Amino acid sequence: MSLNQSATQIASDVASRLRSAVDVCAAALSRAEAVNPRLNAFTQILRHEALCRARQIDAAIARGEAPGPLAGVPIALKDNICTRIGHTTCASRMLESYRSPYDATVVQRLERAGAVIVAKTNLDEFAMGSSTENSAFGVVRNPWSPDRVAGGSSGGSAVAVATRTVPLALGSDTGGSIRLPASFSGVIGLKPTYGRVSRYGLVAYGSSLDQIGPFATYAADAALLLSVIAGRDPNDATSADRAESDFSAAARDVDPAHAIRKLRIGIPREFFADGLDPVVRDQVEKAICEYRAAGAHLVEIALPHTKYCVATYYLIATAEASSNLARFDGVHYGHRTPAPRDIHHLYSASRDEGLGTEVKRRIMLGTFALSAGYADAFYQQALRVRRLIRDDYSQAFGQVDVIMGPVAPSTAFRIGEKADDPLQMYLADVYTTSANLAGLPAISIPCGFSASGLPVGLQVIAPAFEEARLLSAARFLEQRGDWHSRIPPIE
Repeated sequence: MSLNQSATQIASDVASRLRSAVDVCAAALSRAEAVNPRLNAFTQILRHEALCRARQIDAAIARGEAPGPLAGVPIALKDNICTRIGHTTCASRMLESYRSPYDATVVQRLERAGAVIVAKTNLDEFAMGSSTENSAFGVVRNPWSPDRVAGGSSGGSAVAVATRTVPLALGSDTGGSIRLPASFSGVIGLKPTYGRVSRYGLVAYGSSLDQIGPFATYAADAALLLSVIAGRDPNDATSADRAESDFSAAARDVDPAHAIRKLRIGIPREFFADGLDPVVRDQVEKAICEYRAAGAHLVEIALPHTKYCVATYYLIATAEASSNLARFDGVHYGHRTPAPRDIHHLYSASRDEGLGTEVKRRIMLGTFALSAGYADAFYQQALRVRRLIRDDYSQAFGQVDVIMGPVAPSTAFRIGEKADDPLQMYLADVYTTSANLAGLPAISIPCGFSASGLPVGLQVIAPAFEEARLLSAARFLEQRGDWHSRIPPIE
């Protein structure tokens, strides 16, 4: 099998019986087992379960049954998405042995579409991090330079696709956790509009910010996966009740430049201010010039509250985390300390033993922000600023169709470089958090490499429920270069 074979082609081959789902699955499993010792992308490789599922798909096709749009396509899931197979650990000692009694809605939809789940991917514990250095199971390494981070918190999912172990993977994005690792690893990473994809079965971090989304090599594959997982879910009251479109049409356009010619692209001056690495600036500006050369109109815009995004995000996200993670207490479920002295020791020791340093830090920050006497000064004020950030985007989208800029202020940094400086680590999210605060769809598209061979991503943000514009933009850029098809030298 070609390492650059698309999910669309795999599904077609399996459905037409040119290849068996078992052979495709076995190849993905072998690749995962070869990649993982060096890069640590997976918390679990589900060999037995995946091969059983692949045999079922081959048998169904042999009986003449329709196999679904993802027939036999191997896929990896971030290990904070609940599955009945394997464990759902959130890369935490707190849930190290937890088995979910149900499948997340996205998992149910994947299986109905014929996909084969081959692995659960490593992440920052409970999705709290920008580098996947906070996992209880060890750091995920960047496939382009293993001494550097893969980005976070969905680092394992990004690496799974970048190494061509699987053509598709799912991650979750609370403040950039799909787009940042996609940029650092050189793949497409799409954060859908808040409510576009059900969060039922996603272990919550920040409930008003979290969103599940796809990683892919090709825009058409990302569109296909989004088409499968999107849609209203009665189990999730925040999922949007609206007719779903066929996202694949925008991503398989043979002449995507036609759609680009009338595109108005907003360039926010705040995204190109001090602090942006010149290498990243250069590659992003070159990518934007490709759109301009195709006829797109560039408009300089202002997003004046960008400077408050990181502070606003970390107040709201940690406050919601403090509430969501209260359930992990040694009583309801999760790790329980073996010899508690009393009920107070049971709670405190279970959480102390089961949770990592970054998770504890964020719980304490969020608890403080919600505490009596401080909630109005911090949490309520953050909600007011969130409204202003949304208004910035509303005004901008009155002038433009999409907004473009960098995903991150630098390429992938070295492992340990920012581990002792949480504030510097948080600033890695400076360009990504605003899309979550405003509930907007955003994508990272490979757009170039540094001189040292590290990928750079272009971020495109669209109005709510306009994912098709993002996928069209990704399709255009992948026709203008080979950045998306390069494979890391991991052999």
